[in-house]
Amino acid sequence: MRSFMKKLYYDVKKCLGCKSCELACSLAHSLTQDIFKAIKEEKKSLPRKKVHSSKGNNYPVSCRHCKEPKCVDACMAAALYRDDQKDMVVYDQERCVGCWMCVMSCPYGAIRPNILTKLAIRCDKCQDKDEPACVKACPTGAIIWCEEAEVKV
Repeated sequence: MRSFMKKLYYDVKKCLGCKSCELACSLAHSLTQDIFKAIKEEKKSLPRKKVHSSKGNNYPVSCRHCKEPKCVDACMAAALYRDDQKDMVVYDQERCVGCWMCVMSCPYGAIRPNILTKLAIRCDKCQDKDEPACVKACPTGAIIWCEEAEVKV
């Protein structure tokens, strides 16, 4: 029997473009994790996901944790690697040299450069939590956290 890992899926028909997921993501990755204190943090936390709009539709974009990730192949510092046990691409910020080859190689535009820190920003599926912050924050349920076999979008 095949074991499935949870992944993020998006029902773009439900996405309002409210960017609640972006705010929740930024807050979850901030130092204080308090909305009022995070605003005053010296190192501002940026969202690991972005909502893009096109022709009246909204599209949340975040790392897809590809099976054959182009970003991992492009990373000269080995700061990115595929962890098959966790079914995700893992980012070691300490190894990152800020070349942003991962940003340029991602076919989905899911990795962003943080110009201030010179580091890449990408979704880590809030691996320290039971459920990603963006899922909890989405008012319409457009962001779905489930196993591959359960997807009904």
